[in-house]
Amino acid sequence: MRFLFLSCLVLAVLSPSFAGDNPRVYVSGSRSWEVKAGSGGTAGGFGGGGGGGDRPQTAEIIKTFNQRCPRVTINNNKEKADYIVLLDHEGGKDLFLRDNKVVVFNRDGDAVMSKSTRTLGNAVKDACEVITRNWSGVKARARNSEPQDDKQAEGEDKN
Repeated sequence: MRFLFLSCLVLAVLSPSFAGDNPRVYVSGSRSWEVKAGSGGTAGGFGGGGGGGDRPQTAEIIKTFNQRCPRVTINNNKEKADYIVLLDHEGGKDLFLRDNKVVVFNRDGDAVMSKSTRTLGNAVKDACEVITRNWSGVKARARNSEPQDDKQAEGEDKN
């Protein structure tokens, strides 16, 4: 029992240090669920129409990211995110015509991926692959661009 408790404690303490190397992802809310309607009439007649989308998908997207992409940290703060994922589920169509449109933006606001998929799971899988591949390059560039002056200054202070 004590071993289990100590193991959980060590894991809890070390988890934040592992999360620090993961890219932070902000999932943008989909507005595909909104309903729009209009109507009008005259003395001779009256007409109206409306349309609506599917249910909100943000919570489902986050759940799917957590399940299928454990190498990212989902974040609810845009300013601290390394990537923003916008996934729009196109609802209100026939079963075979539904589409999930996904866009991934990096910290600079550049779109690093944009595509359509048939399922939410595939959209998340594709976004995850792009984010982890892009993040590896970002980390490598950051290591290579560390200021040499700081390292030299530290060496001079030791002398």
